[in-house]
Amino acid sequence: MKMLIGAAVTAATLLVGTEAAATNYTLWIHGRNGNTTQAGNYNDFSYWGPSTTAAGVNKKAVNWNGTQRVGAENYRIRNALDCFCTGTNWCYIAAHSAGDLQIGYALSLYGGSARQKKNATPNANGECGNTDGSSQTGWNIKWVDVASGAGGGSELADHGDWAVSEPLVSDLVTTTARAMYNHNTTRNVWFYMFAGSKGTLYSGILPGQDDEAVAYHSTGGVSGSGNGSYCNPGDWFCGGTLNTGTSACSDGRAKWSFHTVSLRDDGEAYNHYANGNWGGIVSKVREDVATYAY
Repeated sequence: MKMLIGAAVTAATLLVGTEAAATNYTLWIHGRNGNTTQAGNYNDFSYWGPSTTAAGVNKKAVNWNGTQRVGAENYRIRNALDCFCTGTNWCYIAAHSAGDLQIGYALSLYGGSARQKKNATPNANGECGNTDGSSQTGWNIKWVDVASGAGGGSELADHGDWAVSEPLVSDLVTTTARAMYNHNTTRNVWFYMFAGSKGTLYSGILPGQDDEAVAYHSTGGVSGSGNGSYCNPGDWFCGGTLNTGTSACSDGRAKWSFHTVSLRDDGEAYNHYANGNWGGIVSKVREDVATYAY
């Protein structure tokens, strides 16, 4: 599906002719951190790993204060989307953990709004200037790859296992994350979910399969107001199996609209953490983006 989407967009771009030069960008939206990245600096990849690593065409790091609430920091994600994903420019999006909440929030609540077309030349605050003064509805986004998405929250936030002084943790409570916005409203943009399961440390808190921070009910984009216990095929003591693709879980619980599981970690090989070296489940998203974001 990704190859077909890319081909269609390329063909549409060629039809534009020489009227304007179209450029594709890859935006990387990080998750919870200790506010260690420089907000507004699209070249600071310290959260992810070496900036020289292949991670999609014209890659940009969308940095925000990863200790603060999603709504308070979402303007930084919208700034990046305005900068690089309007006019004749198109974007691929890669998100990790709470970055899933950030892009989901932006698309659901602001993806139908008028956006000024920007010139992709950011200032120190990560804001870009207008092009011709015209606007468009929403952003030009081809697809979203999500590594260990926290769109459904985490029981570690429910139980206070993370620093409760961080405002973001209150957003990561499972019931709060799931009620924050309509996760089915993606503006027809597909979310490709990569779900890791190399989790042992919090196995008594996180239901079903997990990657030490987020469980399959969230990383698999499973719908509903409550969390569920989902595992790999053949695993016992689970409420059901997280099926790949768009198929509902084995207990009948559907995924959110335009959400599909691209990778289910049957071998329990990938944990949650990038570790500053494109590690864990992020490694699989990076491989996918390096292949299809061109």
